Amino acid sequence: MRRVGLCAAGLCVLLFGGLSPSTVRILSAQEPAVAPVSRTLTPMDVARIRTVGEVAMRPDGSTIAYTLSVPREVGSEENGSAWAELHMVDFDGGNDRPFVAGEVNVSHLRWTPDGRYLSYLSRREGDDQRSIYIIPADAGESMRVYQHDTNVEAFDWRADGGAIAFVAREPVATDLSNLRGKGFNMEVYEEDWQARRVYVVELPEGPEGPAGEARAVDVPGHPYVAVWSPDGERLLIDVAPTPLTDDRYMFRRLRVIDATSGALTVEIENPGKLGSFRWSPDGRTIAYIAGIDINDPSEGRLMAIPARGGEARDLLPGLEGHVASFTFTGNDRITYLADVGVGTRLGRVRTNGRNDEVMYEGSEPVALAMSVDARGRRAALAAETPSRPRSVFALSLDGRADPVRLTNPNPWLDEVDLGPQEIVRWTAEDGLEIEGLLIHPLDRAANERVPLVVVAHGGPESHYRNGWLTGYNIMGQMAAARGYAVFYPNYRGSTGRGVAFSKGDQGDGVGAEFEDVLAGIDYLIERGLVDSERVGMTGGSYGGYFTGWAATRHSERFAAGVMLYGVTNQLSKTGTSDIPNELELVHWLTNPYKDLDLFMERSPITYIENAQTPLLILHGAEDARVYPGQSLEMYRALKVKGDVPVRLVLYPGEGHGFRRAAARYDCSVRMLRWLDHFLMEKNTELPPWRVEYGLEPEVM
Repeated sequence: MRRVGLCAAGLCVLLFGGLSPSTVRILSAQEPAVAPVSRTLTPMDVARIRTVGEVAMRPDGSTIAYTLSVPREVGSEENGSAWAELHMVDFDGGNDRPFVAGEVNVSHLRWTPDGRYLSYLSRREGDDQRSIYIIPADAGESMRVYQHDTNVEAFDWRADGGAIAFVAREPVATDLSNLRGKGFNMEVYEEDWQARRVYVVELPEGPEGPAGEARAVDVPGHPYVAVWSPDGERLLIDVAPTPLTDDRYMFRRLRVIDATSGALTVEIENPGKLGSFRWSPDGRTIAYIAGIDINDPSEGRLMAIPARGGEARDLLPGLEGHVASFTFTGNDRITYLADVGVGTRLGRVRTNGRNDEVMYEGSEPVALAMSVDARGRRAALAAETPSRPRSVFALSLDGRADPVRLTNPNPWLDEVDLGPQEIVRWTAEDGLEIEGLLIHPLDRAANERVPLVVVAHGGPESHYRNGWLTGYNIMGQMAAARGYAVFYPNYRGSTGRGVAFSKGDQGDGVGAEFEDVLAGIDYLIERGLVDSERVGMTGGSYGGYFTGWAATRHSERFAAGVMLYGVTNQLSKTGTSDIPNELELVHWLTNPYKDLDLFMERSPITYIENAQTPLLILHGAEDARVYPGQSLEMYRALKVKGDVPVRLVLYPGEGHGFRRAAARYDCSVRMLRWLDHFLMEKNTELPPWRVEYGLEPEVM
């Protein structure tokens, strides 16, 4: 990273090579630290940001269908999660238009085999369940193809367009439903689930004709996705032993079955976590994304195996990254999208592992989803940049040019001043290079050291990309507008740098991985950017665990913390979480019932007497991943200690992460106020428990 300092006539500016188009504001040495700006990003702005979700390229490459997340209005009576609209745009960027808009949730975009229709899942007016729809590619109204007794969760078209395979849960038995109506609604924990099943529905007249009666296909286990073989005789399915979350995460395995009888023909024993999977066009090869072994924290290896069974091959064994998605663009050729560091790689490789070639690699934009036309010449990307949330980008795979943005879901951002974003690298204590991202404050006086907010990611099997780093719970540009530097470290254990790096924290939670973060903070202090007395930390889930650890074990380093649905006690966490197998197999390589000393030594609750960091705790009241009791334990321990400012806010109806507009907005406002109060203003007492939302009187 190139950094140049320019000073003349009392004016100073830092220029950072490779930053986003925004630049650090020039301030006179006599000016105040916060200079007037035309427009900065606020929590209300963040609450209305629209983002692209899925992308689906029409087989002929002419059109890209995409879903657009449209948040509900903050303060409205219809408080809920964002809507998901269906839009389309031409590959050349023209004719961007809504197809299914308004109060609707569209998902699972799939073009029909002939490319005449786009199909999708939605529960529209008059539907009892989430159903399968089609809409003409050029113009017209949506038509419901099939409605099942329960929600359709995933579906796939047979190559001739004459049948659909789909997955849905079995309906609740009539006698059980009647009993529940009479008050016998007891929960038999982890036993009274509804099984998923594979169904096939025939469409003898094609997509626009009447559907036949769906028939169930018996499968060995609990399926999630079913994909037709090119000859229409077999189905490739993923099955888990039960529908429990832990089994879905850790023990889904691939099976090939006869599409009529359900007879098992091939068992593929992928050894760990499983991602997406596909047939080659000739049906002779199956490719899939998976972990390299049962202890691999994340599915990220691109594997290929003969469809008749045999040995699986890692097609990219030297990739120091994680494959995110792929598609066949020939019988023996695969186009893939991978996270590499904080950037993106889009490449091609043969199914024998040869001829790996890179078609695009860069850190701006970074892509999160990909779809390719039938000839493998054009790609649609859901991608983002440091200055723009996720939009649709197009990439010509023959021309090898950079991706071109086609849509602009948030044109008002053109009027907003943003802090520059920098890729930063530093050396850990053991010599390992660690990478992260830094958003600089919008304004910085010459030689000024500013408060720092560290945003620790969850997982830990995830990572930050060099894209849009602002959301309701990751403050980014909202904090930069208020004078903070915001730091996003990809500590060891993160994805994006291969299996060895992602395994680097196993059995050592908040050990070397947390030291990586402390080393990153020291690096920013040594650069003269950060005030060491005003460092705060926040994060959700595993990032909340980091925040709890910062506020207790390393409290002397942190002046404020905001812990979102974080881990406090590793013993009670294991006993109340829905992923105990994942915790053991890919995080700790043991469990607290075998090694209690380790888990208590790595629990923030153990170091309560060391705590002096003001801590705001936010948690969804219905969280099954990190039970709300984790936050209650931390809150109560700090209250008993009695000399540390602490506040706990529970959000009814919210789970592991917040979905509803009001909860998200409240989270943003509370986080910023807490940090302003303790980091920026250096207060020592609690702020008022009520916050000012700034809503119009009629919606109060």
